[in-house]
Amino acid sequence: MENENKEYRPDPSLSDRLLRTRTVIISGEINKDRADEFARQMLVLDSESSDPIYVYINSPGGDVDSGFAIYDMIRYVTSPVTVIGMGLVASAAALIFLSVPAERRVGFPDSTYLIHQPLSQLKGVAIDVAIYAEKIEALRHKLDQVIADATGRSREEVENDTERDCWMSAEEAKEYGLLSRIVTSKKEVTG
Repeated sequence: MENENKEYRPDPSLSDRLLRTRTVIISGEINKDRADEFARQMLVLDSESSDPIYVYINSPGGDVDSGFAIYDMIRYVTSPVTVIGMGLVASAAALIFLSVPAERRVGFPDSTYLIHQPLSQLKGVAIDVAIYAEKIEALRHKLDQVIADATGRSREEVENDTERDCWMSAEEAKEYGLLSRIVTSKKEVTG
């Protein structure tokens, strides 16, 4: 019973071993701490070599600003990055997934994808709620444009699709343009 409520904490030695293979895993909620850790890992890997980096994503999403921090970091490094979707790639995690060119976005056969408009928990005085609502609307347009640019779909189509939760299987995500290939072996990713 004691172990049921403990939060999962990755083994630091395992993370170090993964980094030696130029592999980074994004799992769990996207937040500032995960974004900061990810940035440190990417900067170290990029400073060591320009060899490819492999980022595996299994996340329900989270804070969109932290998602953009990871998105921007992946685009910032000079090493080519391939993202591999596994499990759930939702919300801010889907944003991160779109940070690389289509040919370097792949997914496992049983991965699931979710795109939608930014979530909000508006509260406060009326003027603050109004300001926040404007910010969320601008953020929604920004996210829709990222999805449209990455998938080749029109922004209007993406806006319609993200009006509500838009769930996709790996095959549906491939047809939509979120990923280029469905892979079942490491050789298909690393060549």
